[in-house]
Amino acid sequence: MRWLLLAALLYAIIKGFQSWRNGKAFNKPSALIGLILTHVQLVIGLLLYFVYSPLVSYGEGFMKDTITRFYTVEHLVTMLLAIILITIGYSRGKRKADATAAGKAVFVFYLIGLVLILLGIPWPFRGLGAGWF
Repeated sequence: MRWLLLAALLYAIIKGFQSWRNGKAFNKPSALIGLILTHVQLVIGLLLYFVYSPLVSYGEGFMKDTITRFYTVEHLVTMLLAIILITIGYSRGKRKADATAAGKAVFVFYLIGLVLILLGIPWPFRGLGAGWF
């Protein structure tokens, strides 16, 4: 699911950039698919966070452990900020009558959201106990 989400966000960013720079018609379905997949991933993530994850802990000294702190605080906050920005970008893009302005809104907000998502992912090379799939 996460790879599909990243691909959808990239596609929406590319379409938003094309609309902004080239004056092409704004592709609302690409932005909507990115928004929907982002919110589906949010629901899955919150279920994992509150119900299943053994890596989330609020016990004494959890902020001293790098892995527990990442999953309990850093990952959650980064992803929530990204989802909020993507939602704002979609809302602003949807309201704009001009394709250029709509494309710019989606491009900017989705790009910032994607960067935050990429920063918040527990990549295997970060040593946070996660794999590629």
